[in-house]
Amino acid sequence: MADGVTNPDDSDQTFEIDLSSTVLDLTSFQLHDLDSIELPTSLTELDVTANRLSSLDPRISQLSNLKKLSLRQNLINDVAIEPISHWVALSVLEELVLRDNKLMNIPDISIFQRLLVFDVSFNEITSLCGLSKASGTLKELYVSKNEVTKMEELDHFHELQILELGCNKLRIMESLQNLTNLQELWLGRNRIKVVNLCGLKCIKKLSLQSNRITSMTGFEECVALEELYLSHNGIAKMEGLSTLINLRVLDVSSNKLTSVNDIRNLTQLEDLWLNDNQIESLEGIVEAVVGSREKLTTIYLEKNPCAKSRNYSDKLRQIFPNIEQIDSEVFPKKLA
Repeated sequence: MADGVTNPDDSDQTFEIDLSSTVLDLTSFQLHDLDSIELPTSLTELDVTANRLSSLDPRISQLSNLKKLSLRQNLINDVAIEPISHWVALSVLEELVLRDNKLMNIPDISIFQRLLVFDVSFNEITSLCGLSKASGTLKELYVSKNEVTKMEELDHFHELQILELGCNKLRIMESLQNLTNLQELWLGRNRIKVVNLCGLKCIKKLSLQSNRITSMTGFEECVALEELYLSHNGIAKMEGLSTLINLRVLDVSSNKLTSVNDIRNLTQLEDLWLNDNQIESLEGIVEAVVGSREKLTTIYLEKNPCAKSRNYSDKLRQIFPNIEQIDSEVFPKKLA
């Protein structure tokens, strides 16, 4: 049995809903409400991304099998989301996406004791207060592009693997010491001056782009690190990297570097971004990355004095046999 719903973007198109289906995707239907939509009780996933919803349909509260609910890119504010905290039938929910709405506070999600993914990015949230009520089962937390000023109420997320707090107003790295399973930390576009990873050693991906960092010290114990993004800071010296032997991607573009140091041990390095610095010596760069001669596939050097030397691209290709890209120039991949 199916229920027909017309897509407002195309008056001739009817969206057929299979009432026995477990997944309902209503993305980009420009719906103001769900009154004309049948919501099968069998649903495990409901996606209403990119609509015009300003309130929650109370029938959602009866979807006891629901595991994933996406309300992304709608018009939902704090008052509109409040009822969800009382919908006991939804307690088995594992993924809740409220990205790109009109929230000003972290909603009460204490009822979801199995929640794995929680996304409130692209809202107007000023504080992480309220997260202490969230389940410690959480593995992915996204609060990017808000107005958050302090890292707090994170201590109980022992299972957290991904934390995204980019594009906020953070000044200090803190409250990370209990996140012992954290593998990805995204803090780009904040106001952070000092690196403090609070002893974490399992981090694999770390972004601190577009902050106010002037020193690279603080990464020494992050031996599992594979990707490190530090572009658009005020770093004048490369240091504290020699222990990061698993590093594959290093981005220190748009800083104040005059030379390349402390990366001879990085034998797994594949991508190296050095563009928009003040590096004079091409020979110094070659010597610094000689340990990754076979691995290096991408290097960016444009807008450095050394990139003005004649035939510098040809020189690099001769030294690094598997290079695939130098600045914007891409080379055919060599056949084995």
